[in-house]
Amino acid sequence: MEPPKEAGTLSDPVARPLGAASSQTPNGEERREGGAAPPAAVLGEEVDGAGADGLWELPVEPAERRPECSRCSRPQKVCLCPFLPVYPLHVSTHLYIIQHPAEENKVLRTVPLLTACLPQDKCKVKIGRRFSEERDPELSTVCRKSGTLILYPGDEAANLEEFILDSPIYPSTIIIIDGTWSQAKDIFYKNSLFRLPKQVQLKTSISSQYVIRTQPTNRCLSTLECAAVALSILEKNSDIQETLIRPLQALCSFQLQHGAQIRHSKEHLLKNGLYPKPMPKNKRKLRKMELLMNSVKI
Repeated sequence: MEPPKEAGTLSDPVARPLGAASSQTPNGEERREGGAAPPAAVLGEEVDGAGADGLWELPVEPAERRPECSRCSRPQKVCLCPFLPVYPLHVSTHLYIIQHPAEENKVLRTVPLLTACLPQDKCKVKIGRRFSEERDPELSTVCRKSGTLILYPGDEAANLEEFILDSPIYPSTIIIIDGTWSQAKDIFYKNSLFRLPKQVQLKTSISSQYVIRTQPTNRCLSTLECAAVALSILEKNSDIQETLIRPLQALCSFQLQHGAQIRHSKEHLLKNGLYPKPMPKNKRKLRKMELLMNSVKI
């Protein structure tokens, strides 16, 4: 959760009360202690108003964050643990989440819900933009194993369900990148380690349940949903998908009940003439918009 902003300080002129005038020294620095006070006529304020300056010398106490649940990382008053499995799911697949640092402090993130559903030794979160053998030997070793997959769509990516049918070695580990699409692309292409595992993608007709966050297309899934679908395929257990998505549905339901609005995908908005912004002038961005508008609905 994003911490509340602290109150203004002396360096914030907008936050200064009306009665607190500034006295300037010849070199432009503000005089806070000692020295003769300038006449009230020079300040354009009453002498008594100068005493308010002392209030700005008091230390600022940051507001306390609401207590969080140790399991789901949600504020205790809106804890989602009743929607989590009583015990972590029994899975044999190892899951590595590569999380962009910008995702770590977002309020409505799905990775804490995912990690709360799985055993600690089966689900690990690595936070960062750049990874190498020197900086993360463990991840380097994982990427070089023949049983490791990375979930990232593209022309080189195989359909996960079809791949496991023909693979001589059944996958034991899957890597998923957590971030916006541009952040995920940056991480994937600027880390050579992530091009070592076999690249796979999901071919699914399900629509995202993460309806309080805008997605590029109707088929784009959140990190939790990607993990839910992938694990249900690798573990050959459809109940895993339902169990993992349940807390996400509860999160969205709670937010909608308290003022949040359903966020349609850009694809939906464009196809229905509801996109609120003008079309971009940049040819590359315009081409992306046209592809979304002309894509076939599933």
